[in-house]
Amino acid sequence: MARVEPSLSPIVAGLWRLAKWSLADDALASWISDVIDQGVGTFDLADIYGSYTCEGLFGAALRHTPRLRERLRIVTKCDIKVISPARPAHTRHVYDTSAAHIVASVVRSLRDLGTDRVDLLLLHRQDPLMDPHEVAAAFDALESSGKVLSFGVSNFTPSHLAMLASYVRQPLITNQVEASLLRLAPFEDGTFDQCLQRRMRPMLWSPLAGGRLFSDSSPTTLRVRGAVEAIALARGVAPETVAYAFLLRHPARPRLITGTKRLDRIVAAVAALQLELTREEWFELWCAARGEPLP
Repeated sequence: MARVEPSLSPIVAGLWRLAKWSLADDALASWISDVIDQGVGTFDLADIYGSYTCEGLFGAALRHTPRLRERLRIVTKCDIKVISPARPAHTRHVYDTSAAHIVASVVRSLRDLGTDRVDLLLLHRQDPLMDPHEVAAAFDALESSGKVLSFGVSNFTPSHLAMLASYVRQPLITNQVEASLLRLAPFEDGTFDQCLQRRMRPMLWSPLAGGRLFSDSSPTTLRVRGAVEAIALARGVAPETVAYAFLLRHPARPRLITGTKRLDRIVAAVAALQLELTREEWFELWCAARGEPLP
C-alpha cells in the first residue's frame, strides 16, 4: 500500500475530557460537525481517555452520522496501560510498546471508533523497556494492512525520538508535547530544534496550561496573564487568541490541541492562525514567562 500522510488541521480538537461532557450521540455528532465547520478537522484521542471510553463515544457519534468520517482525521495513541474495569487484565499501571500490544490496541481502537483506519497513531509515552525492533514490526504490520496511515510519538525526548526513527521505516510525522506560556521547555530542551531539523511539525497539548493561564493566581501566572491581556487589548482579540498565537509564531509550525467543548473557545484558537505577533510582542510574552529580561 502506498504511504499516505494525513492532512491535519493546524488546530486540533482534543477529546480527553469527552467522557465528562455527557453528550448523546446526536448531540456529539452535531458538535463534531460544528467544529469541522470552523476549520478544525482533526480530533485527538487515546485509548485510555475516559478510562477507555472516549474512543467508543466518538465512534458512536460517527455511526450516528457516517458522513462525518470523510470530513475528519483521527489521531489516537497507545502504549499506556492503566487499571480500569474496562481492562480487567491490567493489574498495574505500566507502559507497553510490545508489538503485540500496539497491534491489539489499534484493532480495539478501530472497533470502538467504528472505522477502518487511524489517520495518525502515536506512541503515548516513552517506555524504558521499548524494543525498537518490536515497534518497527508493529508499524509495518499496521501500515501494510491499511489500519494506520501515519505514525508519530507523544511526550518523547529528542534523543528517544531519534533512536526510534533510526529503526522504523515510516517517517515519524510529529512529537506531541506539552507547551504553553507556563511551560517553555520544548523551546529550550531541543524538542522544537529537532522538529525543525526533521521538518516535523509538533503537536502541542495543554497550550493554555490546562486553563491555569487564566485561572491561577500565582505570581508567575499573574505576570504572564497581564502581558497577554495587554496585547489582547491592543490587538482587539481574546486573550486566549494571544496565548495560542505565541506558540504558533514558532517556525516549527506547531499544531495546537484544544481541550474544550465550548465552540467560542475553539473559535478563539482558530483566530490565532490570523494573528502574527510582532517580535516585540512575542518577546514581551517570552520575558514575562521567564520572569527576567533578555540577557
